[in-house]
Amino acid sequence: MTSTALPTTDDLRARALTCLRNIGARAPEGDDLPARTPVTGEPLFGLRAATRADADEAVTAARAAFLTWRTTPAPRRGDLVRRLGELLRDHKGDLADLVTVEAGKIRSEALGEIQEMIDICDFAVGLSRQLYGRTIASERPGHRLAETWHPLGVVGVISAFNFPAAVWSWNTAVALVCGDTVVWKPSELTPLTSLACHHLLARAADETGAPRDVHRLLLGDRAVGERLVDDPRVALVSATGSTRMGREVGQRVAARLGRSLLELGGNNAAIVTPSADLDLAVPSIVFAAAGTAGQRCTTLRRLIVHRDTADTLAERLTEVYGRLPVGDPFDDTTLVGPLISTTALDAMHHALGRVRADGGEVLAGGARRLAASAPAAAYTEPALVRAGEQSGVVREETFAPILYLLTYDTLDEAIALHNDVPQGLSSSIFTRDQREAELFLSAAGSDCGIANVNIGTSGAEIGGAFGGEKDTGGGRESGSDAWKAYMRAATSTVNYSGELTLAQGVSFL
Repeated sequence: MTSTALPTTDDLRARALTCLRNIGARAPEGDDLPARTPVTGEPLFGLRAATRADADEAVTAARAAFLTWRTTPAPRRGDLVRRLGELLRDHKGDLADLVTVEAGKIRSEALGEIQEMIDICDFAVGLSRQLYGRTIASERPGHRLAETWHPLGVVGVISAFNFPAAVWSWNTAVALVCGDTVVWKPSELTPLTSLACHHLLARAADETGAPRDVHRLLLGDRAVGERLVDDPRVALVSATGSTRMGREVGQRVAARLGRSLLELGGNNAAIVTPSADLDLAVPSIVFAAAGTAGQRCTTLRRLIVHRDTADTLAERLTEVYGRLPVGDPFDDTTLVGPLISTTALDAMHHALGRVRADGGEVLAGGARRLAASAPAAAYTEPALVRAGEQSGVVREETFAPILYLLTYDTLDEAIALHNDVPQGLSSSIFTRDQREAELFLSAAGSDCGIANVNIGTSGAEIGGAFGGEKDTGGGRESGSDAWKAYMRAATSTVNYSGELTLAQGVSFL
């Protein structure tokens, strides 16, 4: 079903400018970087894009700020992040509106993204008093062996459109309390959200006495991002995006012996066993597959169902898919907003065509919506598909709401099918059998960085580290001990014995 009529581009332009004004941010006027909205598919206004020279200057400034920031006590660095969290709370509604205008997220998901930013600020403030090292037992008498952690340097953050604020905050809040400075190159598709976030952090820096250049923003194209990737002064490049992009970034950073933290593609699956509670599984599956219009790296794309359960589950999902409200993301009744562009819609239809050619069947959805009222926008019904046994498209990530239904006979077969893709981000199993759950979570089970039981693949909390394996990149962000990626370790030995004792019993002189 289609929800209410869409707002006009003029309405969305006015809303975006009001949000920026409320936050106190000002968009740099220009004509080389268009701010656009997927809600109507039309441009809002033009911005001035950063140049390669701007990128070089930003890194220079961030590097200079680092030399001061690294010696600021970590709890004082936490004061900056605490104030940022307070400002995010104050402007939660305005920031969520900008996310919806630029990324097309429905209202509840946009608000959830800003809440995620607030949560990571709370986490990082606590972390600022917990950057623990360790004392290690020394084999030599009168010696102390210790491991300590120190700030790393300038962190370059390259983020994607689908989480235009949250992923930046995961990196930035943690990097700042670790003593690093940050240069941010956001997606070209979400410059207004980025401007607002940067302004609030700059304000927090002014109010807490932190150096203003602890954070710099670069609105620009690929060439600007490449400057961060290739600059030896950027100690860590944290990049979120496609596997193709990640391979290039990883190789270029490695060539200069820098560090990279990569959050790349996902082709996530859920296994549904015969013992599964379908009343729990169905809403979990639908949110994971259709939420954010299928544009999350953790979106559920493959549903691996026991053969005895497949028809019943397919029938229930088909009924729910048939009544998902598609349309205006500002309407509280809408559950599926627009794809980011018509290019994404074309990719979805191409994938569905390949499925049909391989003997698959579209059980529900897949049709375009609102084409007459918004021809430049890309609204679509989420698609539920019975995939052919040998369909190659199932092993690929299509960044759109397509859920492929596959069947299995034994759990070992299901796990093998689950793992038989290049990506390894998020996974889940629906079961009431503890043995099945434990096997899925064991070393012989899911090969993903995230493995869930009786919840979907989307919706991670910030307390746990986030990241995947294989073509997903292997990076870990957000909670747990992900902070170690933003610091360098030093092993120290202190001899207080008054005598020289060499390790391993070596005798010299």
